[in-house]
Amino acid sequence: MAAQFGRRLRKGAATTAVAAVAVAALSASQAPGVNDHGRQTAADATPSPDASASDGSATGNSPYYTDLPPLKSPNPSPSTGTGPAAPGTTEAGIPATVLDAYKKAEAALNSAKPGCNLPWQLLAAIGRVESGQARGGRVDADGTTLSPILGPQLDGNGFALIRDTDDGAYDGNSSYDQAVGPMQFIPSTWAWAGRDGNDDGKKDPNNVYDAALAAGHYLCRFDWDLSDQDDLDRAILSYNNSREYLNLVMRWVEYYRKGTHEIPDGTGTLPGNRSDDGAGASPSPSTPSTPTTPVPGGSKPRPSPKPEKPGGGTTTPKPPTDPGSTPTTPPSTPPTNTDTVDHLEDAGTAKLTAMAGDAFTKRISTRAETKAGKAVGKVRVRFTIIGTTDTTFTGGENVATVATNSSGVAVAPALQAGEKTGEVTVRATVVGRTVAGLDYTATVTERAADALARTGDAALTCAPGGEFANQVEVKATYKGAVADGVAATATLIKSADDPTANDKGPYFKDADGKAVRTLKALKTDTKGLLKLPKLYADDTTGTFLLRVNTAGGATLTVELTVAAAETSSPSPSTSPSA
Repeated sequence: MAAQFGRRLRKGAATTAVAAVAVAALSASQAPGVNDHGRQTAADATPSPDASASDGSATGNSPYYTDLPPLKSPNPSPSTGTGPAAPGTTEAGIPATVLDAYKKAEAALNSAKPGCNLPWQLLAAIGRVESGQARGGRVDADGTTLSPILGPQLDGNGFALIRDTDDGAYDGNSSYDQAVGPMQFIPSTWAWAGRDGNDDGKKDPNNVYDAALAAGHYLCRFDWDLSDQDDLDRAILSYNNSREYLNLVMRWVEYYRKGTHEIPDGTGTLPGNRSDDGAGASPSPSTPSTPTTPVPGGSKPRPSPKPEKPGGGTTTPKPPTDPGSTPTTPPSTPPTNTDTVDHLEDAGTAKLTAMAGDAFTKRISTRAETKAGKAVGKVRVRFTIIGTTDTTFTGGENVATVATNSSGVAVAPALQAGEKTGEVTVRATVVGRTVAGLDYTATVTERAADALARTGDAALTCAPGGEFANQVEVKATYKGAVADGVAATATLIKSADDPTANDKGPYFKDADGKAVRTLKALKTDTKGLLKLPKLYADDTTGTFLLRVNTAGGATLTVELTVAAAETSSPSPSTSPSA
């Protein structure tokens, strides 16, 4: 089994052709459709046009393992016998620490974003496809991989072209980015998506707890509900923008849903086929003479252990076969779209204002332009909420990365106002390019109501020195909708023209039972209702006014009457005779 660990082997054209036939046959035998639970798989569902419109993928569309799950369903638990394992048992087993990381990430997301409905099987499927479950569970007790897991450098040679964004802090490469860790995040995505999943104070893409939690948050952004197939498709495609990737991940999701079990760390199988295998595929990056291990947090890379042999141990890179030959200068890489960006311009963003707790109806639009003012498409623009605020993008994130369209415009996700009022700054920057950022100001105002009405019409009367039988309840609305959480004040005023507090007539009681005629810090409930405390009357009779005001200017004046009870008139007596 040890021979299954190590580097991913590249296949020749003939081998690939044979493998392709086998994979095609296996794919056909596993044709997606409706499974035994009646649930439609992703391969039958066509993703929406905006399925990958978020940020160009978590992995930079790096290569991934393409091995399909076995045809036979997995056993719920491994055999306890001494004979060979049943078909599917090995593939269904997930290393203990890795499985624990997936399940803890699921629990964390169920608490933080319950509407996402993230299943741990989705994380397991992505972990299988991206890194073979952290190279078969080769992690230490804290969940950190025993050696770095790096994808090929994204230099445009058969892969995407993503120039260095982290000065080699995570991938040890200061020229180009590489996908890092068990869940294969590229550094520019990890910079905002990274999480501390094992509470050690660090966000390390090489730690399976951190990486699994980050992947969960990444898949749950934009208010996606992963129990909905369309949203699930969008989430998976945003991780790696490939229809084949979507279908493969969904096959592993369905496989793990049918049963899996825990196996010891380091004993998992490693797939053998990759999406970049075969004739014409660019060679894997050469191993540098002094490889480096990325150090999370931006510190200098440190030397790493020598590369592993497929059978374990280490190997030393061999010198060139012709030491006397003159090395050739690699061809210069043509500039990317990102390289041509000179500045960012506002693309017609309207005034950004929302009440606390509401979604902003307008969205930020930014255009990437060359020095000559020409629009630049397919450029990643990162939107970051700056400063201390509880306003976020829809989905709860404070960073979102969006690719510009053919007009050079990137539209940020909608903002969701928090409860903290005031101005919020959102900064737009170009990923992979040092140009001046563009700041936008969004304003969060306090919750408001524009109308108040009593919920009942019972007369509000009381005898002198008594208490009113009915309490005053009002309902607040804003533009016809319920106005919840709106601040209000209730005051027993002197007259319609004099809103100062009265010094006689009806009153409320404070906690000590003393008379008060102004109540502040009141708030409507989730239904927009506000029920005032009981009212009492002193010995003054007459008609009095209660005025309720809310943030936003809604006002309601209620009439109160204090009158002595009516007494019946005596019967007229007969006058005596004169």
